[in-house]
Amino acid sequence: MLQPMNQPADDYDTPWKSAVMGYFREFMAFFFPQAHDAIDWRQPHSFLDQELAQVVRDAGLGRRRLDKLVQVAGRDGAAGLLYIHIEIQRSREKGFAERIFTYHYRIYDRFRSPVSTLVILADPHPGWRPDSYRYDMCRCETSIIFPVAKLLDYWPRLDRLLASPNAFALLTAAHLMTLRTRGQDEQRFEFKAMLTALLYQRQWDAQRVLDLFNVLDWMMKIPGHLQNQLALRIDELNRSNEMPFENLMIRMAKDKARKDGLQEGWEVGLGEGREQGLELGREEGRQEGRRALVRKLLRLRFGPLPPSAEQRIAVAGTAELTALEDKILQAASLDELIQPAE
Repeated sequence: MLQPMNQPADDYDTPWKSAVMGYFREFMAFFFPQAHDAIDWRQPHSFLDQELAQVVRDAGLGRRRLDKLVQVAGRDGAAGLLYIHIEIQRSREKGFAERIFTYHYRIYDRFRSPVSTLVILADPHPGWRPDSYRYDMCRCETSIIFPVAKLLDYWPRLDRLLASPNAFALLTAAHLMTLRTRGQDEQRFEFKAMLTALLYQRQWDAQRVLDLFNVLDWMMKIPGHLQNQLALRIDELNRSNEMPFENLMIRMAKDKARKDGLQEGWEVGLGEGREQGLELGREEGRQEGRRALVRKLLRLRFGPLPPSAEQRIAVAGTAELTALEDKILQAASLDELIQPAE
């Protein structure tokens, strides 16, 4: 289960930190498969937050919120304990590679065991890719080369991210969509609604869906009125899929709406006037929102849409929109989804 996230709204680091701690094995398998295969997953692993905090203090480099240190067992019994140092960096930093080097040798010095430093670059700058640090003095050379996963590199593979069963594929897609929709609340809302629907389609266990929705909700901030619309869509997903955690999912969205001063709207939508509120959401928001989502997904897959496709989507009803959403990722061409007019 992920850790509770009661941090301030501007603590953008929290979603990734919670996801890594909650689903560490999937994190390793998705981003660093070679390191994943070197770990004996039959043995427990442990996060060494206090030990890493001491290393940071000793290094005198300030507070680091997205560093994690994990003690694992190597697959080769003779290897004993190994230490995985994870850094998730969301902005360019002068001297970043040197800091990684400093942390690496201080961790080794503390534990006297092999250390693997793994870096996620979650920043929005395509050309910034530090992956090594070295210096030499009087023919004495010291260096470190560390594996790097640059999240921006995954954008061209968005369709594969959305189809992957790995939780971090979905969270990577959410991260990229968050970067792409800064200042575009309506577009972010549509992406967030799409990812929430995908959580349901995975048919994962209830706790896993709740955990990942919690991360998704924290990462993709939207204004209160759009969060309220999302809550209505979640309610419809719950009813249509008969999910066992309906009340919890609704409560999460409802609590968010209450914080944004929308309790009255919730009482209309989910209280005694529930049907009236749902009907209003369906007629005024849901259909147009779903059409906008289908357009965006189609453009991501196939590029600009011809007028005939735009016209077809504009009049599509609930059943047709559902069929399109279900088939977008599998279709090889736009014609497979929307037949040209005869």
